[in-house]
Amino acid sequence: MKNGALEVLEQALVWLQAGHGVELVTVVRTWGSSPRPVGSIAAVRDDGVLVGSVSGGCVEKQLSESFRGQAASRAHTHKVDDEEARRFGLACGGELELVFETLDSAAALLDLLERLGRRERVRREVSIGNSEATLAPASRSDRFGWDGQLMRQIFGPSWRLLIVGAGQLSRFAAEFGQAIDFEVLVVEPREHFREAWNVPSVAILSDSPDDAVLQFANDPHSAVLALTHDPNIDDLALLEALPGKAFYVGALGSVRNYEKRVKRLAGLDVPADAIARLRGPIGLSIGSRTSAEIAISIMAELIQVRHSLG
Repeated sequence: MKNGALEVLEQALVWLQAGHGVELVTVVRTWGSSPRPVGSIAAVRDDGVLVGSVSGGCVEKQLSESFRGQAASRAHTHKVDDEEARRFGLACGGELELVFETLDSAAALLDLLERLGRRERVRREVSIGNSEATLAPASRSDRFGWDGQLMRQIFGPSWRLLIVGAGQLSRFAAEFGQAIDFEVLVVEPREHFREAWNVPSVAILSDSPDDAVLQFANDPHSAVLALTHDPNIDDLALLEALPGKAFYVGALGSVRNYEKRVKRLAGLDVPADAIARLRGPIGLSIGSRTSAEIAISIMAELIQVRHSLG
């Protein structure tokens, strides 16, 4: 499963390799009502076919009908007034500032996609009037930027998700986590579970869960999901994750199991304020039953908590 930006870039590359001209469109600033955040991208083929979204529908039709390939990048502000907003079912009007880039060769995206294929985090900078973008490694603190002349895009995951256990629930959680732009790692000390793991895009570690937390998920951009339902494994991760810096720590289990886990952790001298950070039972209460549904509830809670961080 891929995030929307990656799908747009991959489709744009396919079009370029087939000999089409492609225009890449990026939201760089918004005012008023805007269904898509800054950094959202779309690609328009020279015959009007479009992939991705920069407005949730209110300007995409115009983009697809008016491919305007030029030799260099340029900025354009598109205003969505109240009448147009009503026509497209939006609550109110607003304005979008968009940057248009004309891509004339596959090389323009190939290097970027190769880096993203290696799960790297990449900073892409585009200057208005310059037909070539520059690429560089991005730190986890880098964010999208626009100063009216230079656009700084950040591609690749800035958030990391460490999943403890390699069962069926973990498979769905890993795939959904990647789709919402987490870098996902799975730690599984049990060899037979590692051998059955079938998500090739997600690395699986044989480390002890506590060591994995300390090495990979001990900062404010990390989340830890303890999903084995085996306290001998899950509690190892929680012992390090709860007093640590991860923004989210959750564990699978019923309310009764959660109460037992709290007592165990307290008996292992985990501070009460650290135990209070534990999300359990894990996920939002949406009546989930199947593994896929439980994974969705977990991702929903992760999104909720991540957005609350600002």
